[in-house]
Amino acid sequence: MLIKKTRSLCPVCGAVLEADIVEEEGKIWIARTCPEHGKFRHVYWSDPEMYHRFEHYDVIGRGVTNPQNPVTSDTCPTACGLCSNHHSGTLLANIDLTNRCNLDCSFCFANARACGFVYEPSFDEIVSMMQMLRNEKPVPTPAVQFSGGEPTMRDDLVDIVKKAKELGFPQVQIATNGVKLANNPVLSQQLKDAGLSTVYLHFDGVTPATNPYLKIHLKALENLNKAGVGVVLVPTIIKGKNDQEVGEILKFAADHISIVRGVNFQPVAFTGAAKDEDLKKERITIPELVGDIETQTNGILKKSDFYPVPCVLPFSDLVEAYTGRPQVRFTAHEHCGAATYVFVTKDGMTPVTRMVDVESLFAAIEQMSNKLKKGGTINKYATLLEGVKELHASFKKGEKGSTAEFWKLIGKTLIGQNFDALREFHWNALFIGTMHFMDRYNYDIERVQRCCIHYATPDGKLIPFCTYNSGPVYREQIWKKHAKKETQ
Repeated sequence: MLIKKTRSLCPVCGAVLEADIVEEEGKIWIARTCPEHGKFRHVYWSDPEMYHRFEHYDVIGRGVTNPQNPVTSDTCPTACGLCSNHHSGTLLANIDLTNRCNLDCSFCFANARACGFVYEPSFDEIVSMMQMLRNEKPVPTPAVQFSGGEPTMRDDLVDIVKKAKELGFPQVQIATNGVKLANNPVLSQQLKDAGLSTVYLHFDGVTPATNPYLKIHLKALENLNKAGVGVVLVPTIIKGKNDQEVGEILKFAADHISIVRGVNFQPVAFTGAAKDEDLKKERITIPELVGDIETQTNGILKKSDFYPVPCVLPFSDLVEAYTGRPQVRFTAHEHCGAATYVFVTKDGMTPVTRMVDVESLFAAIEQMSNKLKKGGTINKYATLLEGVKELHASFKKGEKGSTAEFWKLIGKTLIGQNFDALREFHWNALFIGTMHFMDRYNYDIERVQRCCIHYATPDGKLIPFCTYNSGPVYREQIWKKHAKKETQ
């Protein structure tokens, strides 16, 4: 059954092709035909019911006015900059600080060790990239992540983080393997003092078999905990290798709630050389992953607890209507990722969906936004107060509607405009998410055009994550263009 039309790539030659999203054999597929290389059909999502539930959160964003590369509609994905076909602003910007690395992992988006040259933008180039991000319109980029390679290989990393805070980024984070954080006890405190918000720590499992760097990660967590730097664990999930440990990874996170703020699972994307047999053995989709979470947590977390990224748009609309200022809008494609929150107490994990009826909460927030947008003589405070009564009904519908702590934090946030209260919420809660980045087999240009995670480049461009790392693979072009040396 045909669900919709889109465009994709030939997995052999990279040509842009018309494609169909179809439901067949109990799965969602992306199918296309290359005139030269024939027909291709690959799994897009493995659970039609979950796919269609997420479709209800389909929202097209307003894009950016700068930086923008004006092009015709048929040029995507070969004109990134962002191009005028792009529908989402930047939620998170990546800046590759280097392609040097101190590990040789079996899976690496960057393929850093195999380059044969050094890409390492200067401090001034990095500052220019950050200034571009903060000048983005209609909303400055709120979060920057320094990546690589391994960003801690830079001797000036602390200065870079400090400059990011000076430029006004509310959220500053690094994506790291943790080696230097483990071996250098003072580095975590130096980064904290410079303004680092969060460490995204590559963390593939809780046993030596799935995570050969486990001892390093434990030491890094110890040092980060002493410094008070929050951590998000980032496991790359490969079927048959570590998918059997997703439940234990969540238990590990809950046991380390004093330092771990979240787990962001990344189903493997086949960005390098891959064979059909690799896809069949190792591909895992978002529905399969959250199904594993449900099984391995004995139903504490269920598939139905997970929602797509755009589900939080009502909150952005509410703040925008209340303040009169454009806000960051979470307009990623609804099938790019899934997420939820759980509260961690001495009794274990309780999903936020047990505390609140999510659909009625979103409806109440949307109703408040619509009333605020009407303006006129409506008093904003009175509108919020009235809206809170509607919100309270959504809490009473939840399985644990008497959860006073959650209600108190929402009230402080909305009525008092005390958005620091959300930090309390995050301190007591664990974010659980999954983002499935694309490869040439499941590439959907409609998803590319809605991407909210962008790379900044030294030549002043913004490039969506999935074109930077797959498809056209802008990463290789950028790194080679700005290479500093011939060999490492």
